[in-house]
Amino acid sequence: MSAGAERPWTADLGDGTYRNPVLNADWSDPDVVRVGEDFYLTASSFGRVPGLPLLHSRDLVNWTLIGHALDRLEPAADFAVPRHDCGVWAPSLRHHAGRFWIFWGDPDHGIQQINAEDVRGPWSAPHLVKAGKGLIDACPLWDEETGEAYLVHAWAKSRSGIKNRLTGHRMSPDGRELLDEGKTLIDADTIPGWFTLEGPKLYRRNGEFWILAPAGGVSTGWQGAFRSREFFGPYEERVVLSQGRTEVNGPHQGGWVTTPAGEDWFLHFQERGAYGRVVHLQPMRWDAADGWPVIGDGGEPVTVHTKPAAPEQSAAAPASGDSFPGGRYGRQWQWTANPRPGWTVEHGGDGLRLSCVRTAYAHDVRALPNVLVQRLPAETFTVEAELALGSEVPGAKAGLVVLGDAFSWIGLERPADGADGIRLVHRYAETVAEHERDAEHGRAAPDGTARLRIEVAPGARCRFFADTGDGAGFRASGQVFAATPWRWVGALLGLFATAPPGTGPAGTACFTGFRTTP
Repeated sequence: MSAGAERPWTADLGDGTYRNPVLNADWSDPDVVRVGEDFYLTASSFGRVPGLPLLHSRDLVNWTLIGHALDRLEPAADFAVPRHDCGVWAPSLRHHAGRFWIFWGDPDHGIQQINAEDVRGPWSAPHLVKAGKGLIDACPLWDEETGEAYLVHAWAKSRSGIKNRLTGHRMSPDGRELLDEGKTLIDADTIPGWFTLEGPKLYRRNGEFWILAPAGGVSTGWQGAFRSREFFGPYEERVVLSQGRTEVNGPHQGGWVTTPAGEDWFLHFQERGAYGRVVHLQPMRWDAADGWPVIGDGGEPVTVHTKPAAPEQSAAAPASGDSFPGGRYGRQWQWTANPRPGWTVEHGGDGLRLSCVRTAYAHDVRALPNVLVQRLPAETFTVEAELALGSEVPGAKAGLVVLGDAFSWIGLERPADGADGIRLVHRYAETVAEHERDAEHGRAAPDGTARLRIEVAPGARCRFFADTGDGAGFRASGQVFAATPWRWVGALLGLFATAPPGTGPAGTACFTGFRTTP
């Protein structure tokens, strides 16, 4: 694992309590499972590679990233270029018959499944369980009492023309095929006031089938619960978590888990614009009178709460900083498409060497597959990186980027007109339709090196700085840039290096540090 990883934010208050969110970054559509005394969490990864992140905790508050379950996205040809809002949607993580299982829906291809004996792998190759357009948010259930297996999924209207309903199937116990054509379990068009029902998680409790599923839209919705004595229904419903008087908008879509001490907890997300979907932890109990779950503080999210009864665990959060020891990058990094050989250059020292990949799309970082990215790690933070551009190719460039529907980057460029030297550049694009424009252009970087800094303030407002070694130290560059998300994905921090089209190697860019501080 890469070193140099600061912790810009931790939820553990150190006095037996925690504050929400417990994961203050874009761990979208979380699902959780307990195996023994260990908790594991996965989340949507959309078009980034590797996919299906795997996080570990002993107390549901302090989490570390231990790896990914999906090395590449399939079909590989479809993900040779960035498809930021496609790919892996809303996975479900389960443990059955001594194996870990992850099911997810790819809205363009269908429901896929992988499994492994050890959560750290190796994981099986993706298996297509149900082909089709718009099949999303798949969740399996193995009934340990009867030996029966089931699957439930939702629908994406953008691909199928269907939404607001959940479909159920009987499934083979090996999780590889469905045994019927499927039946609508819940049609929320028939429930007054309900819309955009999705993200189901399927459970069995006290002889009843339970589906925990959100509705009402990502930023404005609520968490619903459905129960039935029979898998195929009929189901009755109840709203069990909503914003209420709190500031936690759209609290929904996550997973229920029971601790070894017998406590029930619910992890869910909150949509926060450029920061993506941050993860909250809510206490959960079952009402003794009517048997329905009660989540949070009487159905409203909590801000600060007593931690789960669990073994002591050191304060932790997923890594963000990286010193790139031995030239390797840490688990927190992903590519914006399936990676290709040669994008990184191995070497014996520290620091990450990225090849200046030749491309005709260098004018728009959003179109580049060779951008190494990670989530914004907190609401307010500073990130710094050192960059040396080692390319003699006119037009070669490399930089540190805030990437979303809009983007802004600061870095170094060898002038395309063949002029001597390397200069500092700061470029941005405010809309999807436009290409990058200069925010600052032409400051010399005499040694071909620069220290780069981005200060992120509330609202994901980013201020860019650079030190080119001229003795003036860090100087601000351009105006404040407001980061923006993609449709389903928060803004990202990224590193990249490119060169104009041509033949032969185009040199490298070396990033010798990447530090995030609160």
